[in-house]
Amino acid sequence: MSIAVFPGSFDPITSGHVDLVKRAIPLFGEIVVAIGQNSSKDYLFSVEQRKAWLEEVFANDGNVRIGYYEGLTADYCREIGASYMIRGLRNASDFDYEKTISQLNNIIGKNLETVFFISRPEFSHISSTIVREIIKGGGDVTPFVPPSVKI
Repeated sequence: MSIAVFPGSFDPITSGHVDLVKRAIPLFGEIVVAIGQNSSKDYLFSVEQRKAWLEEVFANDGNVRIGYYEGLTADYCREIGASYMIRGLRNASDFDYEKTISQLNNIIGKNLETVFFISRPEFSHISSTIVREIIKGGGDVTPFVPPSVKI
């Protein structure tokens, strides 16, 4: 069974994240949506809140589970037996960054392959960073997050 990891902070999860996972479901035996903890990053929402949102969003997707890790994503993939990593590309800047990370992960992760999904046009402008800024400014983020994310 092929296992793929979709890593991210998911602070918060966006509609774009959900779309990528739903599109990847038919391709893999199991998808682990993995919350990565970066000690140098400040988060708006707790790990527990982000995990609860992810569990609710993917509750009806039997081959999707939620994970959590600290440290290198490639090490986490190896620990759980994942051979693939899923990444989304919204624009050319994402591609340049993700290509480099993919090549490094392939070396560190001992042939860990990255599968890229191009964002659908309706999601290409959405990022967790922008959603957090809207939240901090008191704006309405319902157009950018799944319905179960109540902020």
